[in-house]
Amino acid sequence: MREEYNANLKCHRQGISHEEMVSNYNSWAAKYDWDLRPGIYNGPEIITKFMAEYYFSDIRETLKIIDVAAGTGRVGEELKKYGFKNVDALEPSDKMLEIAKLKKTYKNYHIESLSSHKTKINDDSYDCLISSGGMGEGHIPTAALQEMIRIVRPGGSLFIVMREEYLKEVKEYNGKLEPFMEELTEKQLWRRKSRIVVPNYSFQKNGVVFIYEIL
Repeated sequence: MREEYNANLKCHRQGISHEEMVSNYNSWAAKYDWDLRPGIYNGPEIITKFMAEYYFSDIRETLKIIDVAAGTGRVGEELKKYGFKNVDALEPSDKMLEIAKLKKTYKNYHIESLSSHKTKINDDSYDCLISSGGMGEGHIPTAALQEMIRIVRPGGSLFIVMREEYLKEVKEYNGKLEPFMEELTEKQLWRRKSRIVVPNYSFQKNGVVFIYEIL
């Protein structure tokens, strides 16, 4: 597992720029699904199970979803198993998205990064936003939570799963991410439904799942 861990670490090393992170994912894309196969990286399975518990089966097919940091489409594959079929992908690495397109699990593809700046996506475009593995060093910044809220309609939901230790180890999140989440709650932009620590999210390390309702 050391080789796989080091490959992942290359995209999460301390101080990595967003541009370098995207370049590293482009170089890693062909091996990504094998290196982060189920059992090593379980984020896609974890987050989609929470989605399946949240949404009844009779509305899953039409629910409009965006998978942020979609990568090679592992989350999309899992969503399809549960009957979620109306899913778009947002991912900054074009090489990762090339592999995702081969799986034919997404309807539309946005080659963009999520940041504090607006994406090309219209306000209130989605019923649900889901993200697994999108949080990390050089990845989605704290301020991007506002952009997540903007593109999900009021009454919609947001699911994020990330490595728990990143809340303290990543400078961008340490003392910032959860306080900002609380600030957005106080501004009545969203409401927290759950914050759950889950085992064996990635490389046998704990993950944390955040679920919010958009107001």
